[in-house]
Amino acid sequence: MTLGADRQDAPRDLPSLAAALGGTDAAGEAAADDATVIEDTTEDPEDEAPEEAAPDESDPNAAATAPPETATPETATSARRAPPPARPGSRGAVTNLPIPRYVSLKTSEGNARRGPSLSHRIDWVFRHPGMPLRVTGEYGHWRRVEDRDGAGGWVHYSLLSGVRTAVVTDDGVRLLRSPDIRAQVVALAERGTVGRLGECNLDWCEISAQGEEGWVRKDVLWGVDPDEIRD
Repeated sequence: MTLGADRQDAPRDLPSLAAALGGTDAAGEAAADDATVIEDTTEDPEDEAPEEAAPDESDPNAAATAPPETATPETATSARRAPPPARPGSRGAVTNLPIPRYVSLKTSEGNARRGPSLSHRIDWVFRHPGMPLRVTGEYGHWRRVEDRDGAGGWVHYSLLSGVRTAVVTDDGVRLLRSPDIRAQVVALAERGTVGRLGECNLDWCEISAQGEEGWVRKDVLWGVDPDEIRD
């Protein structure tokens, strides 16, 4: 089984985003023969609280044919139009957290809707727990999110977690013992591998997946900003 953010268009199936891995590092050298290959599943993020707390609503993963929510000022407005995208570097109107920012999918399935209410149709279904997502907008209990390909929509906040993860974007990525290209190789990661994000400096991030932990070049990860520092 391979890793990846398996998403589906509501009316038809779409292929998985996972792909196979190769075996080269940043210098293009062959991978160490005894390195562990990370090729199927990662540990799921801890079952933590959603990104922001708010009162419960109806099932956010209800079918697209479900009747609209009870009319409220929020849903009445959202049924007409979605709010415009937030400007980069701004803060969310609901949470006052930075926009954009990264979160992860808390559940095994998350419906991404065309607008911020249950009355909007489902455009995408995310099916990989722990996959990183970027929040680009907020409206009430809803967050506009996108994956590394820019696909997404409005997802209920309860399906998201503040646990940070990242996805490997290249083939044959080495996890190293330390943030140094000459360090020992501890594992190989497939393109599409999702790992929990740890410490990051300007050029490297530490990730953990399937019991393996190591340092990866930041430019082969999606789910962390290029200038982001994490202790």
